Amino acid sequence: MLGPAKLLLAPVLLWQGRQVRRRALQLPEASGARAGQAGEGALKLRLLIVGDSSGAGVGAPTQDLALAGRLAAHLAQALDGRVHWQLVARTGHDSADAREHLAQAALQPADVLVTALGVNDVVGQRRASHCLRDLDAIHALARQRCGVRYSLHSAVPPMHAFPLLPQPLRWMLGAQAQRLNRRLARHLMGRRDRGLQSLPAHLHGPAAAQHMAEDGFHPGPAGYEVWAQALSQRLVRERKVWSDAD
Repeated sequence: MLGPAKLLLAPVLLWQGRQVRRRALQLPEASGARAGQAGEGALKLRLLIVGDSSGAGVGAPTQDLALAGRLAAHLAQALDGRVHWQLVARTGHDSADAREHLAQAALQPADVLVTALGVNDVVGQRRASHCLRDLDAIHALARQRCGVRYSLHSAVPPMHAFPLLPQPLRWMLGAQAQRLNRRLARHLMGRRDRGLQSLPAHLHGPAAAQHMAEDGFHPGPAGYEVWAQALSQRLVRERKVWSDAD
């Protein structure tokens, strides 16, 4: 269904895409260090986050209020100890860009990798197979360079709920994001060392706008908070995998 619809709507989609790029509010990445620690006491987890503009915290004023800071804080509280974290993320990166960024970055040891990628793959109309290949490579690089034991891939967010996007562009990109998530879920089926985490269900409907930044495209602090909560809860449930693996 998507292929024929895309061809039929191509002139409208191209025009809307140009209008969105021209009018979109350009927000900066969150300020603050790209590595740090949360909590006190014994070291419980070393965390690596690889992502795009959402990983870099666009829409939040500081990293403490963005994905990395909130995720580390939630994990430190849940694990009752310290969490070391490092962020490798940049605005505009798709999965291939993130793979190259990770390959060139100076990295600290890590137990867990979290990825926040996919929106730019969808916007750039990249093939799902290419995105899956890049995520495989990111996982392999994190294992080889940092000692990562478990990778949790954050699902592509609900682009069908992004206020910035007009219809039918919103519907089309949302459908492609959902298709990429389904492909990734099938790709990871049976993998003990990798998982896929969706955003909370209430962010897929009208309530999503309340959790977004003023640009209508990125999370605001409220969105990063609930996103971090979902990722933290999943990582705590998977604790035996990343803490006891050989």
